[in-house]
Amino acid sequence: MQKSKPFLSYTQQMDKLEHDKNLVIADRNYAETVLKRLSYFALISGYKKLYMNLTTRKYKDDTTFEEIVALYRLDENLRGLSLKYLLQIEQAMRSMLSYYFTEKHGDIQTAYLSPQNYDNSPRKKQALSTLLGVLKTLALNSTDYPYINHHRNKHKNVPLWVLAKVLTFGNISKLYQFFTQDIKVKVSKNYVSVNEKELVQYLKVLTKFRNVCAHNDRLFSFTTKDDIPDTVIHAKLGIAKKGSQYVYGKNDLFSLVIAFRYLLEKEEFILFKRMLNKEIVNFISKTTHISYNELLHEMGFPINWTKISAYKI
Repeated sequence: MQKSKPFLSYTQQMDKLEHDKNLVIADRNYAETVLKRLSYFALISGYKKLYMNLTTRKYKDDTTFEEIVALYRLDENLRGLSLKYLLQIEQAMRSMLSYYFTEKHGDIQTAYLSPQNYDNSPRKKQALSTLLGVLKTLALNSTDYPYINHHRNKHKNVPLWVLAKVLTFGNISKLYQFFTQDIKVKVSKNYVSVNEKELVQYLKVLTKFRNVCAHNDRLFSFTTKDDIPDTVIHAKLGIAKKGSQYVYGKNDLFSLVIAFRYLLEKEEFILFKRMLNKEIVNFISKTTHISYNELLHEMGFPINWTKISAYKI
């Protein structure tokens, strides 16, 4: 069994970075403060790749500690920006799912707790049972949410529009997948050029990115096992293919940007894109060892990504 890496003090961590890894640390007090707040693993292990000489496994000459921190801060800002708009989509889905389901089945909680009101096909049965278990626990037991407790105790009924407030993005994504076809169609029609099957794909991918943002994981180079659908945006931007698969914008950060293009109001998307571009340009001004094109490649962005809002969807 391979031995785990030994404990290193902050001084030893800095010594290792300077002497073994060729990193320039001009202010050791600043570096120690950052390492205390972020940890060596989160900062160095998470953001070193683009600064490394892959042959020597050391940092490129003259790479500074501050440059690695700048990449971390870029990612931190991207998480905050992305989460803001993910939450907008999450809230819209909560609202529409509860509205269209209640419109058809009524507002009694037994309706959304009954498997008969969902796509209860054999291949979905176990996963649906798990989700209904979550809904049942929230509806029937005391919670930390006073509005749920109020409806349960006073009215003996927790409508779906109340319960939906506390569902995770993952719960919401699965709820949509299990809805019957007619309700899924009604929801998807609220989005331009998105059908119910494509919306399922988008929600699966958005759930993964939502979790990355919420858990403070590395976002800029994150990829998922799920894909968003092929879109007119992929074609209009001329994104290259490897076989039949687009090389950018399917399961990387640019796939999230494309999803936003389809699922956000146009004005909101323009604002998002403007702030995203500002963050990228600001980071590039702080580093001499990562080019604009290198960063875009790592993020899964085509060079002409800013044209995404120029094309009609």
